[in-house]
Amino acid sequence: MAKKQIPKPTDSELEILQILWQSGASTVKSVNEKLNEKKETGYTTTLKMLQIMFEKNLVERDENERSHVYKVVIKQNDIQKVLLDKLLETAFSGSATNLVMQALGNSQPSKEELKKIKDLLNQIERDQR
Repeated sequence: MAKKQIPKPTDSELEILQILWQSGASTVKSVNEKLNEKKETGYTTTLKMLQIMFEKNLVERDENERSHVYKVVIKQNDIQKVLLDKLLETAFSGSATNLVMQALGNSQPSKEELKKIKDLLNQIERDQR
């Protein structure tokens, strides 16, 4: 699916996508139970959200069982790219440097995270040669 064709999920939809990416295909009841671990959400609200997400082609629905089973049709990485591109353009005027500097300045990355960042920067430098 091309980046421009990927719908931008709302915050609530993103919460549900996170659950489905982590848990795999799930019933409405299962998704609702996971949502309720963080904040109280009614079953019918979760059902309506999944129905909307189905219409937006964010999830697909298996109707073979009595309880419909939903699963994500878009890779997590693809959604992250779309959301990051939007954030980069709207909040940082397209500057990846400003985004990275802000992200690193707002948190205390672990030694392991810093190593991964350094490795990525080294890889980018090698690729540019």
